[in-house]
Amino acid sequence: MKATEVIGEWQVPLTDIQVSEEDVRAVLDCLESGWLTMGPRTAAFEQALSEFTGAPHAVTVSSGTAALHLACLAAGLGPGDEVLVPAFTFVASAAAIRFVGATPVLCDVISPREFNVDPADVARRITPRTRAVIGVHFCGYPAEAAALRALCDEHGLTLIEDCAQAIGAVLDDDGRQAGTVGELGAFSFFSKKQLCVGEGGMVTTAAKELADRVRLLRSHALTSSTWDRHRGHDPAYDITDIGFNYRLDEPRAALGLSRLPRLADGLTARRATVREYRERLSDVPGVELCFDEGAVERASHFAFPVLLADRERRDRFREDLKAAGVQTTWYPALHTFTEYRSFAPADGLPAASEVGGRHCALPLGAQMSAAAVDTVVAAVRAAAGP
Repeated sequence: MKATEVIGEWQVPLTDIQVSEEDVRAVLDCLESGWLTMGPRTAAFEQALSEFTGAPHAVTVSSGTAALHLACLAAGLGPGDEVLVPAFTFVASAAAIRFVGATPVLCDVISPREFNVDPADVARRITPRTRAVIGVHFCGYPAEAAALRALCDEHGLTLIEDCAQAIGAVLDDDGRQAGTVGELGAFSFFSKKQLCVGEGGMVTTAAKELADRVRLLRSHALTSSTWDRHRGHDPAYDITDIGFNYRLDEPRAALGLSRLPRLADGLTARRATVREYRERLSDVPGVELCFDEGAVERASHFAFPVLLADRERRDRFREDLKAAGVQTTWYPALHTFTEYRSFAPADGLPAASEVGGRHCALPLGAQMSAAAVDTVVAAVRAAAGP
């Protein structure tokens, strides 16, 4: 079933989710089993995710935000601590820091064209209170993980990778994937993501003690799971901390297991569409492409961003595409939100502010047709005209 069969107002939606008969059967089999949470499918999904990402441990949770929250807790962050985070990201990256009582310190991005966090800006904002860095691989384009890793090692900081939009992104020539360079990685399986199950997420780590901590806290800090007790193991349990209800249910794990084998091909298809966009839009006046070919090769392509001259031009451009039936979106910089204005540093965040006002994300999906690409390209050319 295509999403456009349900939501028909867009000729080309921002993303087009297709649920296969195999996916439906997997979820129905789970429902018919009568076991709906924290059971064998969750365990199998975690093992498959560990193998896909190359992370020794993968712990599934209820959302990408839950993953970030638990990563911050597992890292031992709390009141009095500062955590460096890019100003251009989705709000969950900073909100998770505040969930644990720590203070987000907003950092600038490299440039409007390369809008991941700037390691040089991170370095100059480190203080004696800094405990961690959250490096965001925004839109699926890998951040400069090696530079962030080196900074964290030099200053004794924890590196948390926000991989909510970046499953399958490759960070270096060794082929390491997003979520395997930091002490912890946080992923999302939200409906628009490359591996979507509706809601869900995971935490990756190479450290067993961190994985054990996340597993404990995701389910009320219970020392045994319902599935363990069902199988006759650990008939009694203890509560050893303040935990949360951040479990991933079995139907979503079943859906994830069904969809994961198609993820690599889906990322290849996304990359091919991005390259076609780049070739066909490279000569459009007033439309600027982001990142370079190397980044395109390594990225997992959650979204395809372009830059317009300024906010006014961007907003008109989006209205013109909307009139043509083409859905777009954009992300405000964090310090432009009412709740986060007080976190803006005195010296400003010029690159994050600029990209927040100039960028626009065009439709992109693993099943995007040639006709859909043609429609978007034609709409962009018309909207960019005089």
